Amino acid sequence: MIEAFRRGAVVALFALVGLGAGATAASAECATDRVDLRGDWGQASFTVEIADDDAERSRGLMHVESMPSGAGMLFVYERAGEPRFWMRNTLIPLDMIFVRPDGVVQHVHDRAIPGDETSISGGDGVLAVLEINGGLAEALGIDPGTEMRHPAFGEGAAWPCTD
Repeated sequence: MIEAFRRGAVVALFALVGLGAGATAASAECATDRVDLRGDWGQASFTVEIADDDAERSRGLMHVESMPSGAGMLFVYERAGEPRFWMRNTLIPLDMIFVRPDGVVQHVHDRAIPGDETSISGGDGVLAVLEINGGLAEALGIDPGTEMRHPAFGEGAAWPCTD
């Protein structure tokens, strides 16, 4: 069952990025368990777990041995600030995508090293951070300026939920 989910997540992710299927993401309703991203590179969607309280944010993706390509974790904060991450007890390399309150990517930290305790920041003014498998942001073209759509980004979102 898990292997079928993984195959389905990979197919769904690359279907949105390739051959014009990006319109599916643009017309889909926003959902709390999904983020949509778009840029001059195309569009992609990730199924996400939400970490929106101190306990969930502290645990994050620690001890996770693998994650489907179309999955991630979205850390959401009450107000914009400068959240800092480390990779203690994290077993897989991760890309950390730091997002402003308007849903625009401010910084991408590529391929954070499992177990590394070096502090990772995306700068001040960050409302949310998306963690996905290491190297995937670069492979897709996700970079500063990419827009993210999710209910966490309210009024003033560059890509609002109510298109």
